[in-house]
Amino acid sequence: MREKVTVSVDASRWLGKLEHSWNYIGYDECNYTHSPGGIALIDKFGRMEKPYYMRAHHMLCTGIRHGFYKWGSTNVYIEDADGNPIYDYETIDLMMDTWLSHNCIPFFELGFMPKDLADPRESESGKGYTRGYSSTNEYQVRGWCQPPKDYDKWFDLIYYLAMHLKERYGTKEIERWYFEMWNEPDIFYWHGTVEEYCKLYDYTEAALHKAIPTARFGGPATTGTFDPDGGASRFLRAFLDHIKNGVNYYSGEKGTRIDFTSFHTKGGGYRTDALAKKQLPSVKALLANVKVQSDIIKEFGYDRLECILSEADPDGWAAGGRYDNFNLNFRNTEYYASYVMSAYKNLYDLAEAQKMDFRPLAWAFMFEGERCFEGTRTFSTQGINKAVFNLFKLFSRLGYQRVALETSRDLDPLSFEDMTGETAGPEVDGWATAGGEDSVQVLLYCHHDDWDRDESFDIELALSHLPFEGPVRVTHYRIDAEHSNAYAEWVRQGKPDWPNEGQKAAMLARSGLEFLEAPKTVAVENGRLEEQFVLPVHGISLLDIRKEP
Repeated sequence: MREKVTVSVDASRWLGKLEHSWNYIGYDECNYTHSPGGIALIDKFGRMEKPYYMRAHHMLCTGIRHGFYKWGSTNVYIEDADGNPIYDYETIDLMMDTWLSHNCIPFFELGFMPKDLADPRESESGKGYTRGYSSTNEYQVRGWCQPPKDYDKWFDLIYYLAMHLKERYGTKEIERWYFEMWNEPDIFYWHGTVEEYCKLYDYTEAALHKAIPTARFGGPATTGTFDPDGGASRFLRAFLDHIKNGVNYYSGEKGTRIDFTSFHTKGGGYRTDALAKKQLPSVKALLANVKVQSDIIKEFGYDRLECILSEADPDGWAAGGRYDNFNLNFRNTEYYASYVMSAYKNLYDLAEAQKMDFRPLAWAFMFEGERCFEGTRTFSTQGINKAVFNLFKLFSRLGYQRVALETSRDLDPLSFEDMTGETAGPEVDGWATAGGEDSVQVLLYCHHDDWDRDESFDIELALSHLPFEGPVRVTHYRIDAEHSNAYAEWVRQGKPDWPNEGQKAAMLARSGLEFLEAPKTVAVENGRLEEQFVLPVHGISLLDIRKEP
C-alpha cells in the first residue's frame, strides 16, 4: 500500500520573491560555444524566461581553436619572435556574439594561461626551469595551469581584453556580466602557490577595473569540501584573508576589491573503472560542502555578496560517461532531474538559513560527436533533450511570488543519519508561486539518492486562499521514467548509438515536456482546490492552475 503524503499550499501566505537563481550553466570546452550543437543548445536556453549566464573554461588558452573533451582555445595572446604580445580577439568575439545573440550573458572565466605567457618552471620534476613549452602536448599537460612568467604582461592582457570588450559591447552591457578569476586553484588547475594566485587576482582586478571600473569581478572558484580544515577550506581562508587584510601585490595597499564570492560543490566523485561497483551521488554531501565553505565566507564578512556556486553538480566528472563507469548512466535518466531539483530546493533553504544569496551553476552542456545517451553530464545528446533539460523548462514556468507550501515528507538531507538518506527514505518537497492574481504554480518533486529505489506516494494536494473563484484550467506536467524523458524511448528503440532517422524522430517526439493527464477545467470554490495523484520516486510534477478568462 502506498504511503499518503499531504501537501498544503496557502496562497495567502506570501514568503517573498522566489529568486530564479538557477539560470547559470557552464562547460569545459569553450569552442563548443560556436559549434552547431552548442549553438542549438544555447538557443534553447536563450528562449527560457530570463537570460542564462554562460561560463566556459580555456578562454585564454592557446591551440587550434577547436573544442574536444576537456580542452579549448582562443589564441587571444601569442608572442612574436622578440617576445612582443600579439592580441587576437576573433574567437572570443565569436563566443561573446553567440551567447549575446541568443539572449545569454557571459560569465567570463579569466583563465587559463596562454602558452607564450606560462611560467616555464618544471613541476615536480626537479629539473628546474626549461626554455618554455616546446610542444603542444607539453603545454596541454602542464603549461596552461602555470602562473604567468611576467605579471605585467598578464596585466596588459587583461586590460586590453577588457578595453576591447568595452569598445565592442559597451560598458552598460558588460555591467551585466561576471568576470571570475580562474577555476579550482586549490587543485591541479593551478600549479602555483596560494600566494601566486593572490598575486594573479590582484593584478587581474587592477587591470579589469582600470578598463571597466563597474565590471563585476570575483572568485576564487575553489573546490568544495565538508572538511573545515581540508585543502579547499585552507585555500579559501587564505584567499579571503589576503583580499581583506593582506598587502595588495599590485598597488601595495591593504586589501583587494571583490564583487562576488565563488566556490564549487559536488555530490560525489567517479573515475574510470570497468569493474565499478554501485556508487551513489549524495545531496547531503553537496549541501555539506556549501555549509562549510559559506561559513568560511561569513567568517570574513563577505556573506552579503552574491555567492556563485560556479559548479554545483551530482558529481565531478562532466566528460566521463557510461562506458567509463556504468554508474554515470544516471545522467541519462529522470534521476538526474530529481537530484538537481532536490539539490536546488535544499540549497535555497540553506541560503535562507545562512542569510546568503547562493546561485548554483550546472556544469553541463553537450558534446559534439558523442554516441546517443553517452552518459556525459549534458542537457542534450545528439540534439535530443534529456529529462534534466525539461526540469529547467519547468523552472521557467514558475512565478516570482513565493507562497507557502508544506508537505508531510519535507526532509532535510543535512540531518540524515547516513550520506544518502537510506534510513530516512524519499523526500517530497517543492515550491509554490503566484503568477499575479490569475494563476498559481506548484512544483513538487520526490527524490532519493538511490536510483534503484522503486516506490510511489499518493499525493493529496490541498490549495487554499486562491486569489480567484470559478472555473480554472489545471495543467499537470510530469517528468518521470515515462514522461518528458527521451531516454525511455531510446531504450525502447534498442539503445542505438547512432539512431536512424525514424529512431531519432521517435526520441525527439518524447524529448519535450509532457502532461501527466490532459489539461482539465475544474471549479474553485471558497478559494479552495484539491488534487490527488501518484508521484513516484525521481518524479517531478508542475501543476499550473490558471483562471479561465
